[in-house]
Amino acid sequence: MVREGAPMRAEFAPVVETARPDHLLMAEMIQRGARVLDVGCGDGQLLRLLVSRKNVDGRGIELSQSGVNNSVAHGLSVIQGDADKDLDQYPDDAFDYVILSQTLQATRHPRAVMENLLRIGRRAVVSVPNFGHWRMRMQLLALGRMPVTKTLPETWYDTQNIHLCTIRDFVDLCDEVGAHIERAVALDVSGRPVGLRLPWWFWNLFGAQAVFLLSRG
Repeated sequence: MVREGAPMRAEFAPVVETARPDHLLMAEMIQRGARVLDVGCGDGQLLRLLVSRKNVDGRGIELSQSGVNNSVAHGLSVIQGDADKDLDQYPDDAFDYVILSQTLQATRHPRAVMENLLRIGRRAVVSVPNFGHWRMRMQLLALGRMPVTKTLPETWYDTQNIHLCTIRDFVDLCDEVGAHIERAVALDVSGRPVGLRLPWWFWNLFGAQAVFLLSRG
């Protein structure tokens, strides 16, 4: 069984000023004081933002030991674990929100991970890079090489991303697992929201990434 530490209520004001646009957007989607699990939390930047801005009871699970060490050094309750294997150990409705930030494409079984997010949390907040962005399409078309961009900066032989998808693909996955999309926002390469009232195909072409607030359908 996964061990959980005590709730953290520390102040992390400096992180708010340097937070990534997608992290700020995800923070907007989470209620103050909520119980939150950040899956694949990295060095804990998003968790620190949530503790600082939303006073959440934040926990994290991270595969890399360096990420765990960095998170714990900042006073966060983070354990080492694998999203593909260890989410099964969490009970139903253990958290108000489960976060998966720029991590789904690095999992071996994305559908099973999504089903676990919706089982463990009453809501899930998920962000994904968009492999259908026009710059990626142009790199493939003009250069015949796997794209390298700001949101997907590693070369094909160094990347941990093994299940790249488009925004449209992710929406289809939400339908397949019975997830209800409560809110969705696509961000351009500068982190600015793409027009909210535009159709999916436009987001799929001009969104560098997208953030989704999900609940059980």
